[in-house]
Amino acid sequence: MVAASSRKRKGKIRWSKLYSFAACFRPLTSKERLAARELIGQPGFSRVVFCNEPHLHKRKPYKYPYNYISTTKYNVLTFLPRALFEQFRRVANFYFLLAAIFSLFSLAPFSRASLIAPLVFVVGISMLKEAVEDWHRFLQDLDVNNRTVKTHISNGVFVDKLWKELRVGDVVKVNKGEYFPSDLLLLSSGNEDGVCYVETMNLDGETNLKIKRCLEASLCLNEDEEFSKFKATVHCEDPNPNLYTFVGNIEFEKESYPLSPSQLLLRDSKLRNTDYIYGVVIFSGHDTKAVRNSTRSPSKRSRIERKMDHIIYILFSMLVLVSLVSSFGSLLYLRQDMVDWWYLQLPDDNKVNDLDDSNSEKYDDRFFNPSKPVQSAGLQFIRALILYGYLIPISLYVSIEVVKVLQTMLINKDIELYDDVTCKSVQARTSNLNEELGQVEMILSDKTGTLTCNQMEFRKCSIAGVSYGGDITEVDLAASMRMNADFEPFEFSIDETDGATRSFEPFEFSVSSFSAQNGNARLTKTEGPVIKGFNFRDDRLTNENWIHGSNLFDITMFFRVMALCHTGIPLEDDNHKMDKLSYEAESPEEVSFLIASQEFGFQFCRRTQSLMVLREFDPSSMKEVEREYKLLNLLEFSSSRKRMSVIVSNEDGQIFLLCKGADSIIFDRLADNGRAYEQATTMHLSSYAEDGLRTLAFAYRTIEAAEYESWNTIFTQAKATIGPEREELLEQASETIEKDLILLGVVAVEDKLQKGVPECIDKLAQAGLKIWLLTGDKRETAINIGFACSLLRQDMKQFHLSLSRDAESNNQVKDMKEDILQQIESSYKMVCEERNKEAPFGLVIDGKALEIALRGDVKDEFLQLAVNCASVICCRVSPKQKALITRLVKQYTGKTTLAIGDGANDVGMIQEADIGVGISGMEGMEAVMASDFSLPQFRFLERLLIVHGHWCYQRISKMVLYFVYKNVAFGLTLFYYELYTSFSGEVLYDDWYMTMFNVMLTSLPVIALGVLEQDVSSDICLQFPALYQQGPRNVHFSWSRIIGWILNGVVSSLVIFLANIYILSPTAMRENGFVADIDSLGATTYTCIIWTVNCQIALITSHFTWIQHLSIWGSILLWYIFLLVYGALPPNFSGNAFQVLVEGIGPAPLYWMITVLVVVVSLLPYFIHIVIQRSYFPMDDHIIQEMEQCYKKYDVRDNEMWVREQRNSQRSTRIGFSARVDAKILSFNQQLQQKKLSIYRSVTNSPIYRSITTSPFS
Repeated sequence: MVAASSRKRKGKIRWSKLYSFAACFRPLTSKERLAARELIGQPGFSRVVFCNEPHLHKRKPYKYPYNYISTTKYNVLTFLPRALFEQFRRVANFYFLLAAIFSLFSLAPFSRASLIAPLVFVVGISMLKEAVEDWHRFLQDLDVNNRTVKTHISNGVFVDKLWKELRVGDVVKVNKGEYFPSDLLLLSSGNEDGVCYVETMNLDGETNLKIKRCLEASLCLNEDEEFSKFKATVHCEDPNPNLYTFVGNIEFEKESYPLSPSQLLLRDSKLRNTDYIYGVVIFSGHDTKAVRNSTRSPSKRSRIERKMDHIIYILFSMLVLVSLVSSFGSLLYLRQDMVDWWYLQLPDDNKVNDLDDSNSEKYDDRFFNPSKPVQSAGLQFIRALILYGYLIPISLYVSIEVVKVLQTMLINKDIELYDDVTCKSVQARTSNLNEELGQVEMILSDKTGTLTCNQMEFRKCSIAGVSYGGDITEVDLAASMRMNADFEPFEFSIDETDGATRSFEPFEFSVSSFSAQNGNARLTKTEGPVIKGFNFRDDRLTNENWIHGSNLFDITMFFRVMALCHTGIPLEDDNHKMDKLSYEAESPEEVSFLIASQEFGFQFCRRTQSLMVLREFDPSSMKEVEREYKLLNLLEFSSSRKRMSVIVSNEDGQIFLLCKGADSIIFDRLADNGRAYEQATTMHLSSYAEDGLRTLAFAYRTIEAAEYESWNTIFTQAKATIGPEREELLEQASETIEKDLILLGVVAVEDKLQKGVPECIDKLAQAGLKIWLLTGDKRETAINIGFACSLLRQDMKQFHLSLSRDAESNNQVKDMKEDILQQIESSYKMVCEERNKEAPFGLVIDGKALEIALRGDVKDEFLQLAVNCASVICCRVSPKQKALITRLVKQYTGKTTLAIGDGANDVGMIQEADIGVGISGMEGMEAVMASDFSLPQFRFLERLLIVHGHWCYQRISKMVLYFVYKNVAFGLTLFYYELYTSFSGEVLYDDWYMTMFNVMLTSLPVIALGVLEQDVSSDICLQFPALYQQGPRNVHFSWSRIIGWILNGVVSSLVIFLANIYILSPTAMRENGFVADIDSLGATTYTCIIWTVNCQIALITSHFTWIQHLSIWGSILLWYIFLLVYGALPPNFSGNAFQVLVEGIGPAPLYWMITVLVVVVSLLPYFIHIVIQRSYFPMDDHIIQEMEQCYKKYDVRDNEMWVREQRNSQRSTRIGFSARVDAKILSFNQQLQQKKLSIYRSVTNSPIYRSITTSPFS
């Protein structure tokens, strides 16, 4: 009954009577009304909305877009031109397009089909992949656009309508827990005075609920039937991305009322703590402020893909070079020698004119005219460009596309990336950036919903100078375990000159001995029933054991502050049989306080406008009693005040001011006799902050009735003031009453991190990645999270950049710049002076200072400081600032950046980064739809980068280098044959041999390499995270490696061609003495190439499965099958290749001997290279591979060498869990030394020791 009645009263609470400072309750001044009226109709303020008349917005000049949104890259009309542009901006594809065009003429050395078919296949596959990925984006857009909302149609009837069908002017009804479908003007709410609570976490990352209030004129519109005749006209600002501004007025019932941001409900924010609201659509679709803060989905390319273009330029340069050589060689031969070769039957220049018409036609070749050698050489150059085109790998891009799609399938199906709680897994929404995952150096992360769960838990408290709830932290436990493992029990000498004769027993390290000194007397890990919002374990307070405390009055008052100083509302809990209530409040901290007070025996059970009721446990009677407290005033919390107070009177008429707030604010307002616990409380605050807990101090004072009456008169007058001085008068009034406080203690709540966040950040730090935190939350909250997830350490020197009060009050950009520049310069000077010291640096900057720091003439100095700090935290950051920071960091550092977030406020950052990751958590899907990869939780980023990123980088690198090698090795044999045949332009291989080379005979092994290659297993990647640094350092795709593989291809091509030419030319190939003709030479040379390139890929493969074996040896077998089948076709199809295997080269033993010899000699240089490298210059993965091979025979992971290498691979990091443990061990060691020294002094100064040392027998 209590809960039910409280729920009924919920709508009757007049919040405007309670709140004093909230802007939504402040009446607009005459100046503000006049300013708004003057702006309307001016440029940028021309929008007109006819409320409840959406049909008027279907035609100009008041036609506005539907509420449909799209995040796709293409549509039906733009897909073909845009997709073709994307394909042919690749150099290789553009080259083969030109080659396909030239194939339409007889100048081409190959048939049209052999040139056009591969190009169509390559481009078609790539465009199909783009279409499929964009189709998935379309389906996600469809999911959002097809959400429904109650919409007024006529006569007070509301029906479900799709979001995408909403128009400007529609009246909608949004229920509790639903998102707003567009930007709405609040007309009324389920609360009596038109107040509603809005959660904007999806927009600005803030967890505190925002209060919105409708105009008093529209309060009557609180039922469906009231809208049957509702008509109004809104004049307001045009669509813009400013989340916190709104200017307009509404004409309703022949009156005009000014509008402010307090009446605007933004798309993607959520209705909370209010049963329902009515609103009218002001901005729809792409006009909404949330969408305006986002940008179009950019077309991203990985660094390897961009570098591939430069490789293509090099290969194209080689192509042009060899074509020029062929052209000049042809010119020289044609001028000097070729005319004298009688067997070519070339016409003599003097006799050309004497030829009859029939003979003239015989020599009529437009592309070869001996009388015009320069023209013929030019045409030979074009022919050579097409002939040697196999230097450029046409199938490289399509093979990479296929490989990347298969890689994304493996990533999506990885069972280790599946979250059992949400039943979601990692999704790669684009396959273009797989290898980029292995080269990330900077991570820019959102906080709320990304690192945290947006759930607060009551963890610890300090009451009357005693700390409660002192569980050992994970850092303490890890430090204790490592020290006990690292330090053998040791003995230390009492007399330093003779340690062998006098010593103590071995000392066993224990963290509890040090933690207990800091006030944590209960240091055992205990388990109990889980209560949401309450993770407190201490028998001294739970189960009403607090009644046995020595400071009972202070403990009681502490719990009363917790139960009364808030704006929460009790609701009926699912567990109503146990008489437990759940609560709703503006912030999750208040909810955790109310749950905690309930567990301690002070249950807040109901409230009215002027009354608060507690069910308290009475220590004297040992029973629960219900007590009523009259609520006299409420001075609410704000970012400037940093405190909240309530003034209440109890049943005896005593008046109390109960206050909670930031410790610095509360301590400044303590009375001289109220500081009894200040020193002990300060120590506990430091300990709680190091654990990453949010802290608030509790205090109270007793107020005499006369003093209260006098103050209340002043306060009431200030509250009723209209004008700019209202805020100042209210602040002055609050200052006069919020003083002479008595400190009770502090509470510590945990902004609960997602599972595995500290461990993930630690592993990423071990891998060498830098992490920046960008959040819309206030500075204190951001710093607490920084400690909780180990981005900050207690021994870290922190720089706090913020505008001084003088600079901010002057509001002059020049003064602000000078202020920020001075802070940046002094901080950077300290960094330079102390860079070699152990203590790392951390940078914390708020939104206003960041706005100045990101300006053109300041940004370089700011970024110089930021990149030299171990961690950077930016708080109070807007969505636009997040995107701007990401862009500037990317441009300034030149490093690969990854941005990760979960809300619409993170979309700009996600799209601006090289890699965008969206968390598919509790919030909307905007971040996921704009992302390249989506994760269920932050912790999966560890495996995505360190395992899959590392693998994909190595796979794509090896794949591209191998492609370059095999095409150089194949293409140059054509050039060598051109030299050998005096630049005749003759082709060594059959047309279908050329076509099959990249499409069938060498494609499967390279795809298997790109999909399945692993230098080390996933477990080893996680155990040795420093291996990840091979990607950022670009070890496997450096220019030295690229040139090395090109030279390897040149050497292989020389060995293959020269061996075949000089062995086959002078030697009879068959028993009857016939030497090899051009078809046999071409088939033999081609066989050697197929064997060489496939055996080469076997040498570079580290991880073999049956698929690799099948693809490599199956490709070689496929060549023989193709040669057999192709040769069996009739001569008009197979041409000169008719029966070439069966009758030509197959029966000849020399053919098989040459194949074996050439393959061995071709691969010998690479084999020698890898032997020398692995023996004398091994890389990290080489050493681990050797150790893994040993592990297959022996349990090497328990071996000392394995442990040593694992420790050596861990980078000395400045952030992360391991860094905090190292710092804690250093602190414990110092305490050990102090303890050892104190024991030594106490013993040596004792009379017994002196008597022993001075004894004549000693």
